Amino acid sequence: MAVSGRLVLLALLGALPIVLFPGALPAVIWAGLLAAGVAVDLLLAASPRRVGVRRDLPATVRLGEGCTGTLLLTNDTGRTLRATVRDPWQPSAGAANSEQRVRVAAGRVHRMEVSLLPARRGILTSDSVTLRSHGPLGLAARQVTLPAAAELRVLPPFLSKRHLPSKLRRLRELDGRAAVQIRGAGTEFDSLRDYVRGDDVRSIDWRASARRRDTVVRTWRPERDRRVVIVLDTSRTSAARIADEPRLDTGIEAALLLAVLAQHGGDKVDFLAFDRRLRARVDSGAKANLLNALVRAMAPLEPELIEADFSRIPAQIRSVSPHRSLVVLLTSLDSGAVEEGLLPVLPGLTAQHLVVIASVRDPRLEELRAVRGTAADAYRAAAAERALLDREAVTAQLKQLGAEVVDEHPLELPPRLADTYIRLKAAGRL
Repeated sequence: MAVSGRLVLLALLGALPIVLFPGALPAVIWAGLLAAGVAVDLLLAASPRRVGVRRDLPATVRLGEGCTGTLLLTNDTGRTLRATVRDPWQPSAGAANSEQRVRVAAGRVHRMEVSLLPARRGILTSDSVTLRSHGPLGLAARQVTLPAAAELRVLPPFLSKRHLPSKLRRLRELDGRAAVQIRGAGTEFDSLRDYVRGDDVRSIDWRASARRRDTVVRTWRPERDRRVVIVLDTSRTSAARIADEPRLDTGIEAALLLAVLAQHGGDKVDFLAFDRRLRARVDSGAKANLLNALVRAMAPLEPELIEADFSRIPAQIRSVSPHRSLVVLLTSLDSGAVEEGLLPVLPGLTAQHLVVIASVRDPRLEELRAVRGTAADAYRAAAAERALLDREAVTAQLKQLGAEVVDEHPLELPPRLADTYIRLKAAGRL
């Protein structure tokens, strides 16, 4: 049971004559009248337990885009339902009208719409719906919470897709260029030509020879379509907010742009989210659309407040592909985490794979380094300078071990990483 503000107001108004005319009888009479009104309201209120609740909600929505969740309320009672309905979403769901007053005639269905504008990526849930059925006097209500589970997957916004058309144009310009036509033996079919003395007889295409009535052989070229393995670090360093965005979300944007670009370039793309254990995986052999599979796998990812175990990454990559691949590691260049975790395992990775390490650099460091007006500013500038020097030292160590390094501001990281991929592909290093 729940009481309304109207009952409280009537109780306060009844206290005035009791103060003016002290005595037990007026208080008892007024309390009795209020109790009788509450009892009548509860008896005449429609039973909320006999109200059917059904949800209609989209399965996914992109961050920054709104959607509408619908509650279908079926009044199976013989009385008119006067109710307050509350759909309890968490604050990050951005529910603007989650609590509404409804009036549903007996046997009718009411459609209640709740506008959602999620403010965070991830999985949003609402497990129940609360109904408060009021009586005709509006003094009291019968309240019940009904199970009505709902789940809304908020996908990454993929704002970096605005760079995709220009990167695809550059990628198409590589077709036919000598830089990607690497000479030498290979396993990818190139063309047919006439047989000449000295050719390997195993290269003879007998079916084509029968059609032409002349002996022809197959020519081969090294594979241009390679495997790209994207590893996203979800450890504690990914929780840092840079330019009002978690480092993890910036890494997701860069991974999405690179994955779509590499797929258009004919390469096989695999994705791993890892810290001490595998958090998400998307295989290149999956039949589903790559972009859809990636955003669905990335949506529930959250930073884990643990140190990354880089020693397990080589085994994870081997489980994806035992052959030479382009390995892109999206992580932090903080000196402590890199020197203790990544540097010891990097020589083994670069010996077998082409490794690119991408990281987000805080633009605030450059701003702090330039301001030295007061003593406090000077100390902050010195700390920023020290951080940038440590970052440059770590970058130099990574390059000495054979890795490519992309260290950019949040808005610049996705396109710069895409440019690095195009440059490596144009040079024939993939």
